[in-house]
Amino acid sequence: MKNKIIVSIFSMLLFTGYNVNSQTVKNKNQTKTHAAKSLSTKYDAEIDKLISKMTLEEKIGMLHGNSMFSTGGVKRLGIPELKMADGPIGVREEISRDNWAPAGLTDDFATYYPAGGGLSATWNTDLAYLFGNSVGQELRARDKDMLLSPAINIIRTPLGGRTYEYLTEDPFLNKKIAVPLIVGLQDNDVMACVKHFAANNQETNRDFVDVQIDERTLREIYLPAFRAAVTEAKAYSLMGAYNKFRGEYLCENDYMLNKILRDEWGFKGIVVSDWAAVHTTVKSLKNGLDIEMGTPKPFNEFFLADKLIIAAKAGEISEAEINKHVKRILGVLFQVKAIGGKNRVKGSIATEAHYQDAYKIAAESVVLLKNDNNALPLKLDGVKSIAVIGNNATKKNALGGFGAGVKTKREVTPLEGLTNRLPSSIKINYAEGYLERYDEKNTGKLGDITLNGPVTIDQLDPAKLQEAIEAAKNSDVVIVFAGSNRDYETEASDRRDLKLPFGQAELIKKIVAVNPKTIVVMIAGAPFDIEDISKKTSALVWSWFNGSEGGNALADVLLGKVNPSGKLPWTMPKSINDSPAHATNSFPGDKSVNYTEGILVGYRWFDTKNIMPLYPFGYGLSYTNFTFDNEKTDKKVYGADETIAVSVTVKNAGKVDGKEVVQLYSSKSDSKITRAAQELKGFQKVLITAGNSQTIMIQVPVKELAYYNVAAKKWTVEPGNYTLKLGNSSRDIQKEVVVTIK
Repeated sequence: MKNKIIVSIFSMLLFTGYNVNSQTVKNKNQTKTHAAKSLSTKYDAEIDKLISKMTLEEKIGMLHGNSMFSTGGVKRLGIPELKMADGPIGVREEISRDNWAPAGLTDDFATYYPAGGGLSATWNTDLAYLFGNSVGQELRARDKDMLLSPAINIIRTPLGGRTYEYLTEDPFLNKKIAVPLIVGLQDNDVMACVKHFAANNQETNRDFVDVQIDERTLREIYLPAFRAAVTEAKAYSLMGAYNKFRGEYLCENDYMLNKILRDEWGFKGIVVSDWAAVHTTVKSLKNGLDIEMGTPKPFNEFFLADKLIIAAKAGEISEAEINKHVKRILGVLFQVKAIGGKNRVKGSIATEAHYQDAYKIAAESVVLLKNDNNALPLKLDGVKSIAVIGNNATKKNALGGFGAGVKTKREVTPLEGLTNRLPSSIKINYAEGYLERYDEKNTGKLGDITLNGPVTIDQLDPAKLQEAIEAAKNSDVVIVFAGSNRDYETEASDRRDLKLPFGQAELIKKIVAVNPKTIVVMIAGAPFDIEDISKKTSALVWSWFNGSEGGNALADVLLGKVNPSGKLPWTMPKSINDSPAHATNSFPGDKSVNYTEGILVGYRWFDTKNIMPLYPFGYGLSYTNFTFDNEKTDKKVYGADETIAVSVTVKNAGKVDGKEVVQLYSSKSDSKITRAAQELKGFQKVLITAGNSQTIMIQVPVKELAYYNVAAKKWTVEPGNYTLKLGNSSRDIQKEVVVTIK
């Protein structure tokens, strides 16, 4: 949404086949169950009584923004405004009531949390719950009712401007992270507003592009996380997207908002528009929208403001229809104790405990991509100096780009993290290396693809380059912090290509030439072309826009205090033309875009088409080695309503304690329908001490193996044999077991 971005997520059980409305979270041998709270009907009589006392104008005042981030209340009846805040990486600073300018407060500093890509890279549902719960506490401390988050759209293209904020390319991993996040958030008497419903997978032409997706692809790829948000996490609100779907804007799309969301899934909450995403008055309300939010213009000019009053008085829409939407809004206000609620969570914000929450997520998100000759963790014996090179060593990302950031008092940069963690006897030689420059002609060009502009922005500054080379020459070890930032990866713009900006590829090449003991750390939210860099460096690490404690977490990984356990939540291609939306020449479209690749999104495409990625989905190394053995299922034959229990023994064969993510993919080679070569159906992250083994179990409900039968309009489990593959990435399958479905 304009001037705003959001990220979010949820934590459930250690098994990935979880119970419908509860999450089991294991911490220090304690098991906690977090149950999603359904919207209650116990307030219905009180709500009906309130509505009977309201004027038409008061009712309609609740259906649209009366400030940038709130809707109208009815003071005389004790109905408060519904107060919202952005929150993809933490609770946004207070904004003026009638424009985007900061309110200038001194008490709205917040914790900066890792962005969605980092959270997803943990593959840890416990941390997803922690994320939601921690952010929820901060939201309540700011006296808000709704967090405009999480954003859970599928990553269809590596070039997406919001890839850093969205979760993954996989619908199963998406829902497994999103559900606990939402539950954790809503445990604090606040609403999650899950975005952007739905089929909102590009920034280019996002305000009007008409998305065409076949029904099976829609159901299997783009809707599962939203469905789980509604049916499992019991999300109290969803945000309608900007774009069209099959010819109709999504904030007035009867098929999506009424037939699927409410009739099929039983959604009882409210649908809020993205900012200025509404195009009609009567149609929007009848087709399922509840609240219109927007950009600065007189609030009475919104479609659901004065225009709705006129339409109601002219008999174009009934007051009973208006009452229906008001009742939904009052329902969620009662649910989060904004009305008549006692003992509402008070919350806390920017506390040391919350900074440590951010640290825990960041520490498990870092992905080790390459580590030849055990170059990492850094061995400091005999090391007297370390060169730290790159603008990204000092770049801060809590704010930046076109979208919601966080005003925070703490953002530890990579350079600060190393300074905090290295012995004082080691000298750090810092050099900026490259200048962060942009083509001014294309700055802030909404809904267009980011243009790299003239070559000058990618040219290295001779003085900066020389300074970096000298630092590298005169140091025992070099760490280059490269990648991108939240000014380059931004809402409202998709990237032109996978090229690293600012001349960084050339810089790294020259640094490695003068000091082969060079480690490269990428800080970015989306894939880049790093194949040459991967070949030239002995160690390659991927980090993210990683929150208030990101620099400390990263330093702890580089120095071995933390054993890296992050896994890529998306596929890193060698070439953009290998990615499905680009291989099919179906991105970004013009007035419409057809998802020609169908169900073959992300690794499904690469694995089915036998295209070798640079780094596969689910990939990530460790400072130790894990082996799998004794794979088996509890039975060989299952019925459609049963759950497959898959067990495997994981051994830490190295000398360092570490966490491994066991990933389970299903495959059906003799299927009578078109299928991907394999699909993620379960995962579990487990800590195993050096030299020891642990047998873990992943539960896969047979219904997870279903495909969407378009002709029958229902989910169908095809009988026959299925191969369940166990590995630690989509391309590193170590064990297989075959089961039969009756």
